[in-house]
Formats: sequence, C-alpha cells, structure tokens
Amino acid sequence: MSRADHDPSARATTPTAPSAVLAAVPLLSVRGLRVDGPAGAIVAGVDLDVRRGETLALVGESGSGKSMTVKALSGLLPAGVRATGTLELDGEPLPLDPAARPWRTVRGNRVALLLQDPFTSLSPVHTCGAQIGWALPGKPSRAERAKRVAALLAEVGLAPDTADRYPHQLSGGMRQRVAIAAVLAADPDLLIADEPTTALDATTQHEVLELIARLQRERRMAVVLITHDLGLARSRADRIGVMYAGRLVETGTGAQVLDAPAHPYTARLAACEPPLDRRLPLLPTIPGQVPAAHAVGAGCAFADRCELALPDCRSRYSPLLAPAPDDAEHLAACLRIGESAALPVPAPEAAQASEAAAPRTGGAEPALLVTGLVKRFPRTDRPAVDAVDLRLERGEAVVVLGQSGSGKTTLARCVVGLERPDAGTVAFPLSERDGGGPRGRRTTDPGRVQIVFQDPYSALNPGHSIGTTLREALRAAGRPDEDPADLLELVGLPREYVTRRPRRLSGGERQRVAIARALAPRPGVLVCDEAVSALDVSVQAGVLNLLARLRRELDLSILFITHDLAIARQVADRVHVMHRGRVVEHGPADAVLTAPAHPYTRQLLASAPAAH
Repeated sequence: MSRADHDPSARATTPTAPSAVLAAVPLLSVRGLRVDGPAGAIVAGVDLDVRRGETLALVGESGSGKSMTVKALSGLLPAGVRATGTLELDGEPLPLDPAARPWRTVRGNRVALLLQDPFTSLSPVHTCGAQIGWALPGKPSRAERAKRVAALLAEVGLAPDTADRYPHQLSGGMRQRVAIAAVLAADPDLLIADEPTTALDATTQHEVLELIARLQRERRMAVVLITHDLGLARSRADRIGVMYAGRLVETGTGAQVLDAPAHPYTARLAACEPPLDRRLPLLPTIPGQVPAAHAVGAGCAFADRCELALPDCRSRYSPLLAPAPDDAEHLAACLRIGESAALPVPAPEAAQASEAAAPRTGGAEPALLVTGLVKRFPRTDRPAVDAVDLRLERGEAVVVLGQSGSGKTTLARCVVGLERPDAGTVAFPLSERDGGGPRGRRTTDPGRVQIVFQDPYSALNPGHSIGTTLREALRAAGRPDEDPADLLELVGLPREYVTRRPRRLSGGERQRVAIARALAPRPGVLVCDEAVSALDVSVQAGVLNLLARLRRELDLSILFITHDLAIARQVADRVHVMHRGRVVEHGPADAVLTAPAHPYTRQLLASAPAAH
C-alpha cells in the first residue's frame, strides 16, 4: 500500500498517478452500454472502466448522454427507460435492470450518487443529522447513530451541532458537505458526483473538491465526476471521457484530451473555455446542437458541425483509435484522428471585436446608483448586505464576485425590488433623453430594471408556450400589440419557437427566452444572477456573446452576479468583490483580477481551477 493510502497530505490536489491506478483491476466495468427511451437510443454503446482510487471525469454538452450513463451505472434510470449491455462491479456481474434484486444492496451502499443541488436532494423538513442517519447501514441504536453521525460530520469538516440544523439554515457549501456525509455513510466503493460544485463559488468549490479527494484517498474510493467545467476536469481527474450524442468520442488523461485533443469536437469544446488571464474579443462557440443519439445514422454524429468532415464521415463511424502507436491510453473516434490542430480559430467580426473587447473607462451617465445599502435577516449575527455603494453607468457591465453567503445575491434582489433594504437607497437616474431634465431625476419604476435567474426552467411556466410567456411580459410592459417573435429574434432564436413549450428547448435556448422576457419592458438595467453557471461551456459562451451584443445594440447596463472568475474577466468593465456583506475591493476588471489588493480577492484567484 502506498503512502497516499495512509497519509491524506500525500495527494493534495494532483490526480493519482495514472500508471499506479491503471495497474489495478477495474472496480466497475461496463461494455456495450445502451440506454433506450420511448423515442429510441439515448446512449448508443459505451465502454468504461473505473479503478479503485481513480477519478474519471465525463464531459460534453447537454444531450451528450452523460447523466443517463451514470444513472444506468447507479441503478437509477427513470420509468420508461431501459439499459442493455454488461456491467461488472468488482468482477461480479450486475444486471442493468434497476429493479433487479442485487441493486437493493448495491445502490446507496456500494455505489452512491452525489447530486448537483443539495438543497433539492435534502429534505427541507428534517434535520441534517436525521438525514445522515437514514443512510447508515444496519440498525444502530439511537446513541450509536448519534455518535456515527457526529463522526461523519467531523469527517466532512462540520461541527457536531450541524446535526440539529435544517438545510435552509446552512450555506450552499455546508449543505453539499452534509450531502457528502450522507452518501458516504454506507462507505461506498464508487461515488458518482453529478455536477457537485456547479452552484458553488471558487473557494467553496475548492474546499468541497479537496474534501472529496481526501475521502477518496482515505477510503480508496473510485469517483466518476460529471462536469461541464473543463478546468475542473483537468485539475481533478486521472482520466477524462468526452461524450457526444450518446457515445464516447475521446478518452485519455487531462493533458492528452484537453491540451492535445485528437477529436475535432474535443478541440472545439476546449476552445470555448473562457480564459482567466485575458479578455477575448468574442468567445468561440460551436454552432448547432447535439443531435439525439437515435437520430444519428451510421456516420459520425459530429459531422454536421465539423469543419474537417469528409464525405465518409457521414456514412461510417470510426471506433476509438489511438492517435499514436505508442499511446494506448489516448483514444479518439474520428476518421481524421489527430488533425484537430488544423481547425481554424474562429475570428470575430472586427466591429464586434472592438466593441466587446474595450472596457468602459467611466464618465458616462449613471444607470444605477446604490448608496449605503443595508439588508438584515432575522436571527443572523451580521447584515447580509452592509453599507454597500455601487455605481453602474449606461452601457457598462459591473460584475459582483464573492463566496456563497457574501451577500451578492441579496444585493441583486434589493436592486430589483425582490427584497426591501433596511437602510440606504437604490435609484435609477433618468437622463435628459429619458425625460429626466437637465439634472435628471430618480425612479424606482420596475420597468427600469429586470432580472435573469440562474435556472431558466424553473423561471418559465412549463405549461405555457414561449409565445404566451412573452405576450404576458409585453402586456405587463404596456406593449400588447407587439409581436413576441420579434423578442425571439432579438436573442437569436427562430420566430417559430413561439409555439413551443420550455421542455422542448435546450438549457441555453430557455435562458435566451428568459432574457427575451426580461427585455420586454425595455429596461435600462439588466441584472444577471448566475445566469450562465448551469450551462455547458459552449452554450455559456453563446449566451455571454449575446449579452455583449445586447449591451451594444440597446445601450444596456448589466449587473452580473457570478462566482466564476473566468466569466467575470470576459464580462466585466469593473468588478466589485463582496465578503461577509461588504465590498472589500472594487475597480477596473483588469486591475482587480490581475493584481488584486485585498487578501480575500487573492484567495478567490488562488482557488480557481488550475486550467485557468
């Protein structure tokens, strides 16, 4: 047994050495995995091996089959969906039918699932201790259960009194730690983590990932990590698998897959990752969408979006092959394997590039003035927002950064009127062209400001068509005679989407609808609260490019709340950093993100994934 098996400090942030891991017998092995739903194939044939102590990251756009793959491997397929193929756990065959008897002792015990949002996976009406206790194997006595719950809480870095608290009384990072304690209560061999840190800020994300890595070392546990964050996959995984339209198209180490991609899709995906060290004139995107696996014929599913596609690519599919004879661990399914370096770098139009790349320098008319804002909540020892001043100029983008609990979302809710501040003012000065007179005047008219939330699906009524949703917004804005299809065109969606319902749209399309609805009152200020954090990297880039275009065309001011520093770099003219309710640093984005003056800002930058 290696030193890493005894000493948690032996591996702090670096992945397990691949040579040591690959020598082990696979803990989990699946061959020819196919998942079929009512419409046909969702996953069209996947082979995977995961070894003890190894972290395998699965990346790819929404619709690529990642989540359905891991649901099949954890025995949690929804009704009406079935899996075929062969599955072995520690060398023993395991049926892929989730109703089969063996899953009763495997699911939650040997194979555990950690979900993206702990607030929805934890019961809001039961204490955290009770929920961890439910996951303990056997039938421990009350005293033994309390002792084991306290030990699990200590293992994830939480105080014993957390057992008596409810999920809503904890921060996002603390809730995720409780969820980790619950899934580890049965000491599983395999942990499947589905986007476990998407909604967390950089420092909390770092802490949670370090916790998972430490527990993985101490327990020799295998981890399958589902993520759309390529930097996280690179810095945390021993191997990466890239999925597209229900198939694995490339596998290898992080350096192999992301630094020297052999498949054009991987190369395009990696190019969409926003850099932390510089602001791009326009973020690269991948035109088109991932096709459904059942809609793909005999050829490569990526052919219609690929600049390197040959006629043969549309008629036959390549198996996974090594780009070099001596590189058996790096495989890609492409007839032009290894030629992705020939892909041209997308060049933005000159006008767009110059507009998007140049930050505002100040001196413009103010669109939003926040002065001395204070917001307190009952039974808290400090204000959620404490004496915050903020100025947003016409056509400017200001980003508010900070950890969970720093007060940035509360600030945004006060700005749009969803929370009433205890002190201070929020004002939207009107210029002469708005009818405010030479000195301007102040107004709290809600038409001056609108908000776009993180989850567009929960923000849209699933029973209403897109047209109905937009017509309601236009009617509320006093524009009942205008065509909602015009709003769709404004955000880059086809006019015929007016008849569709939200479930028929992708996540990025739903977020564009949410932006269109917010633009119905023609606001001067748009507040975006983590508006792209739940989106795939390529879709995220498209939405950020859209917001940059709307700023130019509508002279729109944007207050952007995010925990992602790379996104902040691409969006912000100026940055405000919040910590414990106060703004601890603010200034031009380049200055704050390149040479931060405050220790807390430096800590945020140090916590960013290594790829950035």
